[in-house]
Amino acid sequence: MIDLTLPMPAETFIPHRPPMRLVETLLTYGELAGTVEATPEAGSVLVNGAGELHEVALVELLAQGYAVIKGYDDLSRGKAISEGFLVGVKRFRISGQACAGDRLLVHIRTIGTFEGFAVAEGEIEREGEAIASGTIKLWITEGAGGKA
Repeated sequence: MIDLTLPMPAETFIPHRPPMRLVETLLTYGELAGTVEATPEAGSVLVNGAGELHEVALVELLAQGYAVIKGYDDLSRGKAISEGFLVGVKRFRISGQACAGDRLLVHIRTIGTFEGFAVAEGEIEREGEAIASGTIKLWITEGAGGKA
């Protein structure tokens, strides 16, 4: 059995690897909610020439954050990590900019599940200020044995 003591590397729970893995560490977890840390790197495909994180990467941060907390939840229940797919984004607001080297905190919480789908709300924080927030919808294939 895997030791689930936090903090834990995000790569334990998701198949993404650099340069597509944006999240690094699961910091906190509680009832399908948690906080995940990310630090975008210069030269990443999701960072532009000026060193700014592309806006689409902010949505991906929420999706990867959810995948990490779902994977942690699955393992804590003795299950195989489920596969998951982002299928929708709603009310996504961007109010700030992230750059390479910024420490970002992704706060994500599940607000509902229904017949293989999950809805989660989240926000991305930089230096104590929310820079993006929104709701994502995911299709979860329970018991697939893969990683979310």
